[in-house]
Amino acid sequence: MTAAQEIVAHRGASHDAPENTLAAFRLAWDQGADAIEGDFRLTADGQVVCLHDADTKRVTGGEVDWKVSEVTLEKLRTLDVGKWKGESFAGERIPTLAEVLAIIPPGKKLFLEIKGGPELVEPIRRVLVSSGISLQQIVIIAFDQNTVMEVRRLLPEVKVHWLVSYKQDKETGCWTPTADEVFQTLSRIRAHGVDTEANPEVVNRSFVERLRREGYEFHVWTVDEGDRARLFRDLGVDSITTNRPAFIRQELQKPGSEEITMRQ
Repeated sequence: MTAAQEIVAHRGASHDAPENTLAAFRLAWDQGADAIEGDFRLTADGQVVCLHDADTKRVTGGEVDWKVSEVTLEKLRTLDVGKWKGESFAGERIPTLAEVLAIIPPGKKLFLEIKGGPELVEPIRRVLVSSGISLQQIVIIAFDQNTVMEVRRLLPEVKVHWLVSYKQDKETGCWTPTADEVFQTLSRIRAHGVDTEANPEVVNRSFVERLRREGYEFHVWTVDEGDRARLFRDLGVDSITTNRPAFIRQELQKPGSEEITMRQ
């Protein structure tokens, strides 16, 4: 069986390499990923850099705790964000968006997560345009609804998906947002699709059928187990974001999921 799903490497091949570094992204291509996913923020001097957290503490192994928004690119570039993952990665630096774009092969994609608000969209647009990359290779994702709307306004030719996660009420057992709330939001912010937490309690067959009826794309994150990947494969997901691209690609070749039957 050939998997129709795109495999998106979460922060690169981050199971094996330091997340959001050029090393992790290059390894993702080596592992056969169709796309990489990276997180992007603004520095104090308005540069777009690739880093998940608002500060540098975790990716420097606790050695340096700077807020990205308060530090210039030049200063951030002095940090080693590789050796916390292993000595073989010592010397990895925080990359800029331009550097990440430069290593995307033809036909491959970047799922560009905006960490922040609408103010990042114009700086990101400028970098994309100046890079010369085909905008068909870019998918923008964001939790912030106003950011999604700003992408639609400033980058109408780029697909943008709303990121959503779910919380369960301990007393009632109900999940929020509900499926109805998800669809109301998708319509209001004019997203091309949803990039949803891989939660089968909410993302079930009826949810997916409604997505397809209403013309939305369907993506899930972050899946590192074979059974869970096959469950969403069998629901017809468009892409699976994973820390383990090579492993998940292999797992998707196996027969149907043995997980719990999807609730209708």
